[in-house]
Amino acid sequence: MKDQFYIVDADVLITAKNRYDAFDLCPGFWESLIYHHQAGRIYSITPVRTEVLAGRQTEDLVQWIKGEVPQEFFWIVDAENIMGAYNEIMEWVTGHERYHDEAKTAFSSTADVWLAAFARVHNAIVVTNEQSSPKSRRAVKLPDVCNKFNVEWIDTFMMLRSLGVEFGMKRDDS
Repeated sequence: MKDQFYIVDADVLITAKNRYDAFDLCPGFWESLIYHHQAGRIYSITPVRTEVLAGRQTEDLVQWIKGEVPQEFFWIVDAENIMGAYNEIMEWVTGHERYHDEAKTAFSSTADVWLAAFARVHNAIVVTNEQSSPKSRRAVKLPDVCNKFNVEWIDTFMMLRSLGVEFGMKRDDS
């Protein structure tokens, strides 16, 4: 495996598409993801791909993943060591008295548990827009799981800054 790299959560892609980095407003964001993936710095995992592809097939994000993103962008998470980390994380979550049963069930059905397990095994940095909420009872937050299992996590903008990504303005000189 490579030196430390970033592993991107679905919310990073979905939020960017819906808000500040829409494909028509900031194509450089999407180009930078592919560029830094090719440089070995940004990846995601197959459960994230599955979550995103569950959207409308005509959405820009779904079309981008199907048409632009190399298959290798999404790591498969079926390795034995990742399964072991997954089981350890889920054991902690399900045994935690603070979380409601609905929160535990919801967490187990998302890519978040896989992101934490993968990042733990491969010393990757999780990139998520989710915020830590250690007192939450109704939702298991990915950053809180990362904190518990000593997995580094950052938000989208911290990742972009650390990679030195800059977006220029397109000028209409006509």
